[in-house]
This record gives sequence, C-alpha cells and structure tokens, in this order.
Amino acid sequence: MRMWSLENLPFTLCIALICVRSAAALIHVFGYEGRQAVVYCPHIQGYEDYEKYLCKNECGNDDDVLIKTTETNKHKYSTKDDGKGLFTATISDLSLTDAGKYWCGVTRTGKDIYSEVQLDVVEDRCCDTTSTVQGNEESSASFSCTYEPENKDSEKYFCRGNQPSRCLQNAFITSPNQQNGRFSLTDDKASRRFTLTITSLTKQDAGLYVCGVHRNTGLDLFEAFELAVQGWCCVKTNKLKGIVGHPVTMHCPYPPQHRDNRKFLCKGYNRKNCTDMVKTQSRFTLQDDVSSSSFSVMITELKAEDSGTYWCGSDSQWNVGNHVKIQLSAVFEHQTTSTVVSTSTVGSQLTNTTGKPINRMFLFHPVVYIIPALLLTLTFALVIVCKCRMDKRRGTRANVNRDTTNEAAIEEVLGEADIYANQELVLSEKLPTKQRRACQRNEYTGEEQQDSVYRNISASEDIYFNDIYINS
Repeated sequence: MRMWSLENLPFTLCIALICVRSAAALIHVFGYEGRQAVVYCPHIQGYEDYEKYLCKNECGNDDDVLIKTTETNKHKYSTKDDGKGLFTATISDLSLTDAGKYWCGVTRTGKDIYSEVQLDVVEDRCCDTTSTVQGNEESSASFSCTYEPENKDSEKYFCRGNQPSRCLQNAFITSPNQQNGRFSLTDDKASRRFTLTITSLTKQDAGLYVCGVHRNTGLDLFEAFELAVQGWCCVKTNKLKGIVGHPVTMHCPYPPQHRDNRKFLCKGYNRKNCTDMVKTQSRFTLQDDVSSSSFSVMITELKAEDSGTYWCGSDSQWNVGNHVKIQLSAVFEHQTTSTVVSTSTVGSQLTNTTGKPINRMFLFHPVVYIIPALLLTLTFALVIVCKCRMDKRRGTRANVNRDTTNEAAIEEVLGEADIYANQELVLSEKLPTKQRRACQRNEYTGEEQQDSVYRNISASEDIYFNDIYINS
C-alpha cells in the first residue's frame, strides 16, 4: 500500500499542480475606455512573501509578463501586495485593445500558481437610446428608471452628463437619501422603479441626465434622459380687441387630463401676482366645454380699464404648456378700423422701453395738420413771387414804348418846323424890300409863339403817355 503511494507520488503532484492553475475561479474585470481597471488577485496563504506578477495571454515567456511586485510602476501598470493574501494590479489609460485574457501569477519553485482574469473594456458613454422629458420653467419634471429583482437593495443614483465612469462620484443624489435641495429620489421596490423629481425648473436644468444602479460585480446599469425646459418667453400671446360697452369673450384650451381641474382667468402683467377676475368681478363669467377641452370667459360690459394682460389656465402650478396669454385692448366705438391701421403704420418703428403701450393717435395728429399747412404756405409764396415778376416785366415794356413815342413826336415837330421855315424863306425873297423887313420884325414874335405852342404840345404828350401807362 505504501509502495503504491510512493510510486504514484509524481503523478499525484503533477495533477495537483495542474489543479492549482485551474482551480481558482475566473476573475472578471470591467473598465471604461480612457479610465483604469483594478485586478484583485487573491492567493493561497503561505505565499505572502513570494513574488507576484501580472501577465497576458499564455504567460509562456518573460515577454508576456507586464509587471511584478518587485516593480512598483511599469508603463501604465502598477502593483500592490497587502501581505494578507491579496495582490492588486492596476491598468491605467485603458484602450479597447487592452481587452482580453490576463493571469495573476505567484512565483515559486516548480510550477507557478495562476489565477485567470478576463478584462472587458467598453466606451465611456451612455447610452444607446435616450428618452426625452419635457419640462417647463418654474414647474417640475420627473423621470424614472427600472431595475432587476437582484438589485432591489443596490444603491441608486442620478448624475448629469453621459459619462458612466464618473456618474457615481458626481451624483447629486443617491439612495437611501430622499432629498437634496430641489432634487428628490423615491424608490418603489414593489414595481422596481426609482424616480427623480426636479422642482422649480430653470433653463440651466436642461441637458443630459443618467440614472444608475450600482453592482458589486460588473458594470453599473444606466439609463439616459434628455431634459428640455420650455421658458415662459415662448408662450404665445393672443391679441384680442373689444368695443367699450359691448361684451367680449376670451377662449382658453386645456389638456384633456385637466378636465376636472379648476379653471381660472387672472389679470396682470406678472403671472405670479395676477388677480383672479372670475372670483372678484361679477362682469366676468366662465363656461367650461369639456367636449372641446376648452373654457371661455365673457365680459358682459367691457370697460376701458379692462385693457391689459390676462392669463387663463387649468393648472395652479403654472405649467407653461397649460396656460394661454391674452392681450386685451378696449377701444371706443367711434374708433374705426382705418384709423387704427393708419396709426399702426406710422408708429410701427417706435420702441417703448417702459413696457407700457404708446398712444400712437397722439403722435399721428400733428403730422396731419402740419404737412397741409406747409404746403399751403409754399403755394402762397410761389404765387406772390410770380405776380411780382410779371408786374416788373410789364413796367419795363411801357417805359420802352414811351421813349419811342416821344422821340417820334419830336422828330415830327422838328420836320414841320423846317418845312415852314423853308417856305417862309422863299416867300420873303419874292416880296419887296419893305415888306421883307416887316416880316423879319415879326419873325421873332412868331418864334416866341412857336415855342409856346411847342411847350403846350409837349405837356399834352406827357399827359397822353401817362394815360397809356396807367391803362396798361
């Protein structure tokens, strides 16, 4: 019996050595691209002082050894031995090519002891599909994630972005915590669903979110959400015009799920402190039409002071999508459509920095009166100038005619005088001497009379020409 045992001892040792390499359970390690992976390699007691190492592939030669415990750091590999049966190897700056089979080894006499390691490397992003959640400014938004029964007691958390490797360390809320400022987390273990709720939404809350379930083995489980936040600036304004003294009706649609909610209409530029008109004013009556998912508010007798901004809705939490903004203008009956259109055209370029409406009719009236007055003044001035020029031209022509007539008359008188003189000279030569002397004595008297006649003719001519000038 003993001989048989000794003879079979080498075979037994060989089997034992083979079993040492394959008996240890497979160590599965996961890592994200660009991050690091830690390999935990337990070993049999009694080998605390032995050299350990990490190698890849089959570890058939020294080239397959990546790092030893005698080397603290080598390239992107590092090791640590706690001396209590656990050897740790860290691989930094992971790439997809680092994925594969590794071995944790313990150097000893004879066959080394090995533990098989499988490393999986995935991209550091989440996820293949992303759900969209719509939120409204100043309201709240919620999104839920599911998990498997085995993760019922696992840690749940939420973070922003889509980088899973950093999500847990950057989480803004984790279970079992239920509240962190505007963020709250509830876990319904019966339905295996946990929910994140964000209150008092702002535009800055929009973006990517990731919910995670931590697992002790393998990578955490994630779901991704895209949160969109709609602001109050995007609420469409409906413009409505009514005549003072007449009824006017405002229509407000609402979501079908709000059919049982209280509907309201309030007035005020700021929706947060507007006045509920249906409650405070008897002239306002509300009628709900469930079949069309809308309600209407009628003002029985419109007043000028009813002009302003109104908000109608069916959600007391002031959800943007469930409210309608109405700008009501109360006008008097004598204000015709044409006047309003003209006023709008003239004042379309005006800017009101105070946010209050501008009385454009007040700006338009001066233009109506000033322009015609200017045109009338210019026309009158043009007529005066033209008349003055015509009178000046007529005066010039009259003076020219007068001078020409005077010259012709003078020439005619002088010519006749010459004729008379010649005739008298001939007659005097034919007379006897005594008669000729008598004629010469009378010559001076005749000349003086002739000069007198000439002066009378000249005066008559002046009067004649003056009459012509006046008549012209």
